[in-house]
Amino acid sequence: MRKHSGTTARPLAALAALAAAQFTVMLATSIVNVALPQIRSGVGLSDSGTTWVVNAYGLAFGALLLAGGRAADLLGARRVLLAGLGLFGAASLAAGLATSSTALIAARAVQGLGAAAIAPAALALVMDLFPPGPGRGRALGVWGAVSGAGGAAGVLLGGVLTQAWGWPWIFHAVAIGAFLVLGAVAVITPSAHVTERGRFDLLGTATVSLALTALVWALTTARRSGWTDSQVLGAFALATVLLAVFVLVERRHPNPLLPPRLFTTGQVTAGNVLMALFGSVWIALFFFLPLYQQQVLGSSPLVTGLGQLPLAGAIMLGSTLAQRISHRFGATATVTAALLTEAGGLLWLSRISAQGSYLTGVLGPSVLIGLGLGIAFVRLTALSVEGVPRADAGLAGGLVNTTRQVGGAIGLAVLTTLAGSVTARAATHQPELDALTAGYRTAFGISAAVLAATALLTLVLARPRRRAADPAATPQNAASLTGTS
Repeated sequence: MRKHSGTTARPLAALAALAAAQFTVMLATSIVNVALPQIRSGVGLSDSGTTWVVNAYGLAFGALLLAGGRAADLLGARRVLLAGLGLFGAASLAAGLATSSTALIAARAVQGLGAAAIAPAALALVMDLFPPGPGRGRALGVWGAVSGAGGAAGVLLGGVLTQAWGWPWIFHAVAIGAFLVLGAVAVITPSAHVTERGRFDLLGTATVSLALTALVWALTTARRSGWTDSQVLGAFALATVLLAVFVLVERRHPNPLLPPRLFTTGQVTAGNVLMALFGSVWIALFFFLPLYQQQVLGSSPLVTGLGQLPLAGAIMLGSTLAQRISHRFGATATVTAALLTEAGGLLWLSRISAQGSYLTGVLGPSVLIGLGLGIAFVRLTALSVEGVPRADAGLAGGLVNTTRQVGGAIGLAVLTTLAGSVTARAATHQPELDALTAGYRTAFGISAAVLAATALLTLVLARPRRRAADPAATPQNAASLTGTS
């Protein structure tokens, strides 16, 4: 028996510390994007190596989130959160000191490992602090605001630090932030809630982590070597076999990493399917947009970062309004409209040109994208943890972060492959900047199509229904959480 992690009697202070932890994780996802050209020349990265500076973090993060969530449930969310913050800070420091591409990519992978402990543990503590009801809805609004704003703020901070002191400082700043948050989390203390201690599923964790690694490696390598390359096909085959082994392991393990009961709770399955599709566009947006601003429009890192402020502000506004809008119009209508709004912004962005400007081609779409992204993220997160008992809070937090992050890694790999192919073909008969822009337009256009399809799928998967009650949740609380009152 053990005590389940909870929080102090000062919920706002605890929420602020937990939100800061999530902000730091999201910051690290995008802070490198604006500095990729400088990092590439600084440590001698190849084209594929440049992508792996982003993917190494995203892959380790996504592949190990389930393990981090399960560890939070078995060992205590506060303990796992503190350990994750310490590891994350140390890896960030190592990344800033790296002098070779191998050391940098390895440090980014360890950063992802730390983040995989931070995100589900912090979300589990938020769920424990705020039971189902309006309070949890508002807390998830804050969660969504810092998550979305963290991605945009990373581009801004990356631009400022790169131009002022050089690219190593983007990692030093993240390390300083992680250690400061580590101190702030000291305000969180264990509650008296008790659950049973179970066995950790090491074999399940290993097989699913290796499967996801093989899958994203294959997608990333296909851009350079082609989809019919023997190594790429072998990696796809390996991923398929490992996922099959994972399913068999989960059926036989007494305490599986991903217990079937989780998918029969509330609308966890629907929320995670939609989150995976939504996430497939998220990371790619913060990858391609800064590249277009720098490589095509010729903006400096600082100007590129400042150009993300409207996007960040719109994300924060959308996240703040999400609960209120959902309460008035219903969760399904809110998510559908938000996804279509973001899709409209991306479709607008797909009309960029090499002769365009920030004001005419980027500003307007950024605001639309930010509003839709902020609202959709909050409501999809709420949907994905709806009805989950406290004993599985960490696992639910790990699962929703896994689907978003792995979806993002796969989406980035696919979109960079397609954009690169379009650019290569266009370069045979167009100037370089026009060819680059053609690739970026393709990425934004496909992203818009994915979100439009996700909006239609939302109407099918996320229809309002009665959920299995959480012992702590009343029908009134359930309606408040889902926005279907």
